[in-house]
Amino acid sequence: MTAPPHANILSLATATPAHSLTQEQVVDEANRVFAARFPKFAYMAPVFQNAGVLRRQFAMPLDWYLRPQGWPERAAAYDAAALDLFCEAAGRALADAGLGGDEVDVIVTVSTTGVSTPSLEARAMARMGFRPDAARVPLFGVGCAGGATGLALAARLARAQPGAKVLLVCVELCSLAFNLEALGKADIISTAIFGDGAAAAVLACEADGFAAVTGMAEHTWPDTLDVMGWEVGARGLEVVLTRDLPSFVRREIRPAMEAMLAAQALGLDDVGRFVCHPGGMKVIEAMEAAFDLGQGALDHERAVLADHGNMSSPTVLFILDRARRAGLPRRSVLTAMGPGFTASAVTLEAA
Repeated sequence: MTAPPHANILSLATATPAHSLTQEQVVDEANRVFAARFPKFAYMAPVFQNAGVLRRQFAMPLDWYLRPQGWPERAAAYDAAALDLFCEAAGRALADAGLGGDEVDVIVTVSTTGVSTPSLEARAMARMGFRPDAARVPLFGVGCAGGATGLALAARLARAQPGAKVLLVCVELCSLAFNLEALGKADIISTAIFGDGAAAAVLACEADGFAAVTGMAEHTWPDTLDVMGWEVGARGLEVVLTRDLPSFVRREIRPAMEAMLAAQALGLDDVGRFVCHPGGMKVIEAMEAAFDLGQGALDHERAVLADHGNMSSPTVLFILDRARRAGLPRRSVLTAMGPGFTASAVTLEAA
């Protein structure tokens, strides 16, 4: 049997946890906690004002983060909060597609901010009503690139099994890596920009959707393992940010994107809109400069960053959700970068 030409995105939904803080509230607490213990905090403090973040949502209440938390406490928080977000986002996506959990054939789960075995989709089986024979595909380690990488994988799986309904769920609890005992530059930056959230989408080939996945590509730069990622510390996962990411993006992303598009017989001029993961405000500006988009062109990226911060893998799907509600152009490219260091790109054709 010949595989269908494309997988269609039938629905897209998002979810955030209930604990919401303004950036001003975060700054007040950061000053109280860090200023006396981190001599360079006053130098780093403008990061909070320049991050482009106005509000974020967190898995746990504020006082939880102000107490020392070890591996067991962080793991327990991840298992409970990530499962709730998984089910909320997945339930909304399935409802929007007019499907029940028992109609899902494949579940792709993307999460890199916690370690759960069995993984989240297994924990959600009974609550979501998934069939016992549904295929489980957990994806770990791709970080902020996971929204694009997961969407590409879900599209591949939908094409490989014509008629199958594939559920993609991205869940990240970045806040669980906040660590009062770690006071490096990367920790201050992560405290200023990261938030928690989830997004889900349903894909299938033989059903109508709002967009078709017509191409996908990845580019991994050599000798870049130290750009971003996690280290395993005594208290849990600890953030790694060791290079000037905006400068790297400004210098490297355009030739990589041109090569990824060329493999699809496309060029930058063939793309009506880029849907970009916003690593931070300076990364957004670097993407606009690299693609000659003009300052302010990535408006949905700025809006999502302001309302939710950087939620890692779900973030680019939050942006896609806003872009599709505003009206997608005929062709768009969803792209995100993450540990590896890797850029993932997914080409979309609007229905």
